[in-house]
Amino acid sequence: MNKTGLVHIYTGEGKGKTTAAVGLGVRACGSGLKVLLVQFLKSAATGELEAIKRLEPDFKVIRGFTCKKFSWDMTGEELEHTAREAAEMFEQVRAVVQTGQYELVILDEILGTVSLDFLPLETVLDFVKNKPEKVELVMTGRNAHKALVEAADYVSEIKAVKHPYEKGIAARKGIEY
Repeated sequence: MNKTGLVHIYTGEGKGKTTAAVGLGVRACGSGLKVLLVQFLKSAATGELEAIKRLEPDFKVIRGFTCKKFSWDMTGEELEHTAREAAEMFEQVRAVVQTGQYELVILDEILGTVSLDFLPLETVLDFVKNKPEKVELVMTGRNAHKALVEAADYVSEIKAVKHPYEKGIAARKGIEY
């Protein structure tokens, strides 16, 4: 059996990146693995968080508190605050992951934090390259940087073909959040 943890990326413009990552987390937890989900750029309540609570302590969540808007709607001050929070969360996660207590680590929207310059590419790339050997790592978000794609073992691009938002249908509880 291969005991080396691999690196996954779920990227693209389509819906389902977080859903795929959380689904993998549920599968891993159901197989006895300890899972850590870290959500950058997200603070709203979602259905998956309620379901994950039932899996604690084997499935833990760390998330931001202040990001309540999309980056394009933020003021300069809000962007700076979000970048500081992302950096603080990342340092917390780096320390927790090094303990080896989690076998699957999901960094949800980490790719967005890099593409928006909230976290330096080199910092995230160093983490990927130097993670504990047995840790399976999943990264999600739009605009995956080429260097991260090259460092990954799995890369899935989710393409948007059609979305109800285009018809004016707002996000629905239990489906989009």
